[in-house]
Amino acid sequence: MKIPSHQKRPGAAPADGRGLRIAVVAARFNAPVTERLLDGCRRGLAECGVRARDISVTWMPGAFELPLAAQTLAQSKKYDAVITLGCILRGETPHDRYIAQATAGGVAQAALATGVPVMFGVLTPLSVAQARARAGTGTDNKGYEVAVAAVETARLLRPLRRGK
Repeated sequence: MKIPSHQKRPGAAPADGRGLRIAVVAARFNAPVTERLLDGCRRGLAECGVRARDISVTWMPGAFELPLAAQTLAQSKKYDAVITLGCILRGETPHDRYIAQATAGGVAQAALATGVPVMFGVLTPLSVAQARARAGTGTDNKGYEVAVAAVETARLLRPLRRGK
């Protein structure tokens, strides 16, 4: 039985992002971490063949504001995928958990409401050290990982939309 291309097991090579337009929405809160995630994201998109001019970056005050911006960008029909980036650090109160839950749910809802891949690249570490480890250099950067996943998801959805 022949397996359709959109159902093949993931390979080692990054997905083909040539010709895709990607929006990135980043949170300014915890900017030192988010900027490292953005660096990794840009690197991942470049390795997939997404041109720098096809990447739009929008900054929002914090993670809580990411879903609305992501949904607005997805509804514009200008982008093949939207990536959210941010860092919600654990604090002394449960506030971080409420923000993380609302943000994750909002990002998922934006994708479902628009049909555009809206990717969750928001860290929820317990410490600054964990945040730095997840926003490191190379492919261990979660921004890099979410960029590659965004390209792959955008490509995988194309034949599904056409019914192939």
